[in-house]
Formats: sequence, C-alpha cells, structure tokens
Amino acid sequence: MGIVSWIILGLLAGVIAKILLPGRDPGGLVGTTVIGIAGAFVGGWISAQFFDREVQKEFFDPATWGAAIGGSFVLLVLYRLLFGNSRD
Repeated sequence: MGIVSWIILGLLAGVIAKILLPGRDPGGLVGTTVIGIAGAFVGGWISAQFFDREVQKEFFDPATWGAAIGGSFVLLVLYRLLFGNSRD
C-alpha cells in the first residue's frame, strides 16, 4: 500500500475509533483525523514489530484494518488522558 492508501485507511480508522469511543475530544474533528492517520501507522508498525504480522499490500486486508483501528483507538485514549476533556 502506498502513503495515500495509509492516509485514507487512517481517516477511516479514526472515524471508527471515534465511534467506538464517543465523546468530545480536545482537538475536535481535525485532531481526531490526525490521530486516526497516526494510529494507522502506529498500528501497522506494532503489528509488524511485535506480532510478527507484516502489513499486507492489499487495502482490504482485515488484519491491516484491525491494526489501524486498534492503533487509532489507543492513540485516541492516550490523547484524552494527556490532554483531558478540555472542550466541556
């Protein structure tokens, strides 16, 4: 997958992570989108490094989607812990 595919995957993973963890985020929509993109990269890296599961070249690989969504979810939780819910 190319960088554009990872960005699109990250955007969608960020939306799915936001659905799984509803509430107001300090960064709003833009912050959540950036967290989704970063989460896709982090999830793919963790999958390759620690679970010995290389990222596939196909966009619709379920393991790649799971890693991207998981990475986005983890980063969203960490972001909320670090910066709190300052928009309330």
